[in-house]
Amino acid sequence: MQHYEVTIGIPVYEVKPYIEKTLLSALSQTFASIEFLLVDDCGNDGTIDVVKSLQSSHPRGKDIRLLRQPHNMGVSAARNRIIDEAHGTYLYFMDADDIITEDCISVLHSKIISDNFEIVYGSYDKIGVQGNLVERFQYPDVSLVGEHRLAFYAYRKFGGIQAAVWNALMRVDFLRATGLKMIDSHFWEDFVFTFDLVTHVSRAALVSNITYLYVCRENSLSNYQGRKEISKQEILNNIHTIDHLKQTSLSMRDKPYMGKRLNCIFKMDYFIVKNIKNRGLSVVPPFSRRELRHVMRTPFSLFDILRFRGCRFQNVLLYLMGFLGF
Repeated sequence: MQHYEVTIGIPVYEVKPYIEKTLLSALSQTFASIEFLLVDDCGNDGTIDVVKSLQSSHPRGKDIRLLRQPHNMGVSAARNRIIDEAHGTYLYFMDADDIITEDCISVLHSKIISDNFEIVYGSYDKIGVQGNLVERFQYPDVSLVGEHRLAFYAYRKFGGIQAAVWNALMRVDFLRATGLKMIDSHFWEDFVFTFDLVTHVSRAALVSNITYLYVCRENSLSNYQGRKEISKQEILNNIHTIDHLKQTSLSMRDKPYMGKRLNCIFKMDYFIVKNIKNRGLSVVPPFSRRELRHVMRTPFSLFDILRFRGCRFQNVLLYLMGFLGF
């Protein structure tokens, strides 16, 4: 088995229009020791033919390792297999329709080895389908060393840290030691992973370098905005994912960041309900008022919420919405 310093893991499923550009951006890295680990989730659109062509023709093609799932299992299972199969000391996820800068791995690797960090997050640009800059998500250059430091940073405000699993370089032995895996969901599964991962990290760094271009495509599963109609089942799947976070939070009730973590979860629920009620989003079939109130429910008691440090007033208010409605 050949060892690499870094594994770039890419789940692949029917992305033929994008995969060549994505994979070429990975193959163009200035960093030398990289395994390009792609997991084929059994698509039938010719994506893998493009991958195999690069595998045979590109100077770094010998470093492309292609695994195939036994059947279509979804992106969560593909990412979990990447975690299990990676040959690198460090792991970097990217999506099969996005782009990374040529110095991406070099920048993040230089940082992660500089002070034995467990994880390093890069900054990114959100790009429209026409190549226009939609939004820049840029971190300050900061090190977060010590128990709960990253969790406090991530939970200090809604969206304090990226929701996606991509554009972070992680030490593989650390990641495997946490026992964390992607949940079996097609909706926000990487957000759950990231949201829980920060509670395990004691040595993290953020860098201001833009290392990733996230291409936001129309009708993305993660995109509520700009859609006039959405299925109730899709929203229920999102709610189910957030409910998973509520359950994992039960084991963290005594952690000092719990009030801020719960506030982030409440705000995700609030975001869903507000979009349904106030933004003209047509849900088919519609939610009842009782169902909307239930979205805001939490497994914690009011006594628990009053005891948690941080965001106490907001959490009580959002907790009451679960009983009284909007």
